[in-house]
Amino acid sequence: MTDFTHVRAHPSRARILLVEDDREIAGMLRDSLSEHGFDAVVTQSGLEMDRVLRKQDFDLVILDVMLPGENGFAICRRLRLETQMPIIMLTAMGGDTDRIIGLEFGADDYVAKPFNSRELIARIRGLLRRAAYATPSVPRPEILTFAGWRINPVARQLTDPDGVHISMTTAEFDLLLAFCENPGRVLSREQLLSLTHAGLAGPVERSVDVHISRVRQKIEPEPKEPVMIKTVRLGGYLFTPTVERV
Repeated sequence: MTDFTHVRAHPSRARILLVEDDREIAGMLRDSLSEHGFDAVVTQSGLEMDRVLRKQDFDLVILDVMLPGENGFAICRRLRLETQMPIIMLTAMGGDTDRIIGLEFGADDYVAKPFNSRELIARIRGLLRRAAYATPSVPRPEILTFAGWRINPVARQLTDPDGVHISMTTAEFDLLLAFCENPGRVLSREQLLSLTHAGLAGPVERSVDVHISRVRQKIEPEPKEPVMIKTVRLGGYLFTPTVERV
């Protein structure tokens, strides 16, 4: 029987954890990831994933929704409470409702089966780039502040007015950073996708609204009546606080 578990590790290669119980799909993805310069470890359930994560570090997770035992949505929500590592959901359910559920549970992107392996590789590279696993060519050492909050673009940390670090997904952080770098300017969804480099990863436009809703939950005093990230009808979104660089 073919072993789909490991691809030989290389210290300079990004490490991908694939949680997929279909051995044919897992083998195809493992080979594709290896051909494009990634190291891959394949697991077939949430329990097996947990055992591997206790022993190894990874740069990104590809997570199938339909798994034996704990499903992918539940695993995604649990992972997001523990790590900011990028998560791509992989599923045969391609409807907008399922896609939005995955994003609301903390996934950074969502790929429906059947999929083009080259497209998936492009999405992986885009997420790794956005998550700063690759060294940026031009460092941005400034700390940005707004309404008592502090955002560190290099360390990719958000700190609330009480000095508490707030956990954010890659997409959430990138959106907030885009707003902080463009205060007082109405940004369309297309502009936000471009500013966060999400165009390479290819999430649907609706995902911008989902991620902004999650950002509001973390920074707005009253998320249902936002005052910092305002919706502009037929325009996009407006970040209202004054932003300073320190």
